[in-house]
Amino acid sequence: MGEGEFCYLVGRVGSGKSSLLKSMYAEVPIASGAKADVLGYDLLDIRRKQIPYLRRNIGIVFQDFQLLQDRSVYENLAFVLRATGWKSNAEMEHRIEDVLIDVGMNHKSYKMPHELSGGEQQRIVIARALLNDPKLILADEPTGNLDPQTGISIVTLLHTLAEQGHSVLMATHNLQLCEDFPARVIRCRDKELILHE
Repeated sequence: MGEGEFCYLVGRVGSGKSSLLKSMYAEVPIASGAKADVLGYDLLDIRRKQIPYLRRNIGIVFQDFQLLQDRSVYENLAFVLRATGWKSNAEMEHRIEDVLIDVGMNHKSYKMPHELSGGEQQRIVIARALLNDPKLILADEPTGNLDPQTGISIVTLLHTLAEQGHSVLMATHNLQLCEDFPARVIRCRDKELILHE
C-alpha cells in the first residue's frame, strides 16, 4: 500500500480477513516461509520489544468498538495516550480535542459509551485510532454493526483520512461500499490474497 492510499480487503466470513489484519500488528504469527513487512518491520523476525513501536504507527478500528464502558470518551482516549507514553496532561488534552474534532465528536468528550449511538461509538474508535498519528489505519468491518446510512458516513470519514495522508486498509464483506466509494480491492480467499485494481 502506498502512503495515503485507501484499500478494501474483501472476502467471505472465515476467509482470513481478520487474521490478516491481526498479523499486520503482530497479534497473530506469520507462517514461516512467508514474506511480511509492515512499516519497515519484518514480521517474521520482529522482536517482542519492537511490537509496541510497530503498533504505535498503526491505528486499529474494531467492529465491536472495544471501548472501556466505565470511562467517559475523554477518559477512554486519555487511557490510550498514557499507555503509549504521553506524560503532559495539557498535551493529552490538546491531542484528544484534535482527534475528536477530526471525527466530528468534539462535543461528546464527557459522554459515557452507553450514551452514544453505534455510529458515534465508531467515530470515537476512529478518534482513538488517530491518537498517535498512525501511518496505517486497519479497519476490521467498521460498518458491520451499523445501519446503512451510518455505515456510509463512517466509510466517508475513512476515505477523508486517507486523503489526509493515512494509509487505510478496510476489511468488509459489503461489496456495495466498494462500488459506491471506489478504491483498490484486495480479495481474501481461503487465507490467500488476490490483488485487484
